[in-house]
Amino acid sequence: MRLFRLLILIFVLAAGAAFAADTAVLPQSFSGWQRKGPAKSTTDAAVADPANAPVLKEYGFTEMDSATYVRDDGRKLAIKAARFDDASGTFGAYTFYYRPEMNREQIGDQGASFNERILFYRGNILVDAVFDRVTAMSAADLRELAGLLPRPVGNAGSLPPVLAYMPRRDYIANTEKYIEGPSALAQASAPLDAHLVDFSKGTEVVLGKYKVTGGEATLMVISYPTPQIAADRMKLIDANQLNTQQQTGVAPIVDAGPFYDKRSGPLLAIAAGPLSQSEARSLLSAVSYDADVTWNQNTFFDKKNNIGNLIVNVILLCGILVGLMLVAGMAFGGLRIAIRRLFPGKLIDRPEQVEFISLHLDEAVEVVDEAGHEHISSSIKAS
Repeated sequence: MRLFRLLILIFVLAAGAAFAADTAVLPQSFSGWQRKGPAKSTTDAAVADPANAPVLKEYGFTEMDSATYVRDDGRKLAIKAARFDDASGTFGAYTFYYRPEMNREQIGDQGASFNERILFYRGNILVDAVFDRVTAMSAADLRELAGLLPRPVGNAGSLPPVLAYMPRRDYIANTEKYIEGPSALAQASAPLDAHLVDFSKGTEVVLGKYKVTGGEATLMVISYPTPQIAADRMKLIDANQLNTQQQTGVAPIVDAGPFYDKRSGPLLAIAAGPLSQSEARSLLSAVSYDADVTWNQNTFFDKKNNIGNLIVNVILLCGILVGLMLVAGMAFGGLRIAIRRLFPGKLIDRPEQVEFISLHLDEAVEVVDEAGHEHISSSIKAS
């Protein structure tokens, strides 16, 4: 009995170790880099980033691993890898941390670098890497690391659809911000406050800077669950803006002012900054909601719903039908042969039922016509 309990304990410990290994974020080694000591892990956002813990929680932070890697030549690399609930939260955190002065890098799903720091994400994992010295192979090393990171399953690896509605024309690089809560919105210099946006309904916000004649304008796209909610929020925003302008003596929105808005389905687009009405109209017209109705259902991958299995069954059915035809043909022919032998000339192939035309060529004779030409005449006899 004790031996049985000991075996169960060993099995549980081994399964726990295997599970921990499968869910680990950072690998032991990659591209010549070896991890120095065990990785430090935390599930507390306040430990991961004390200054921005509320922002991390809004993006769905779950855990963070930090480790130091070394190479044989003495170089060092410090890496922090934060995991989020889905790729949307990871992308939001990525836009929160990168800066306009960073350069784009082809690492993971998206990456950016500035001096010795490289920031990138892949799936639902955000990686912040700091080299002691950047070389020509630093980006390639992190690409290999990105390929070793675990990937999310299902819809957790998809980016938010609202990003597709941000226009690319006159866009200023690295100014896009994806926001899921009031803490991140407060640090994004948005034209609206969190109480006007209302994140309690699963609201998503995307911000971006655009070049205009007067400088840089801000485009803010707010995605609500339904068009009705978007329409109600637009009325509230317009009323609040109108009251503010009347109190300060500024002309209403419809005549002038650095604030313009538009609704397209469940989307609210707001343009603010030193831009004219024509520039605002052009910028807002690029935000157009396109309804895409889909029917979501589970797509099973078992023997019943596998197309390959269907083709195999069709081939087997054809083989069975061919076999049945062969058996039926042999049975029919065998039955006729048996009847002929048992009842010759009685049931089938009776003489009075068999009649065919034969040519008796052996009775052909030569006939010479009056003109002296020879031809062969044969008799046709029906039997």
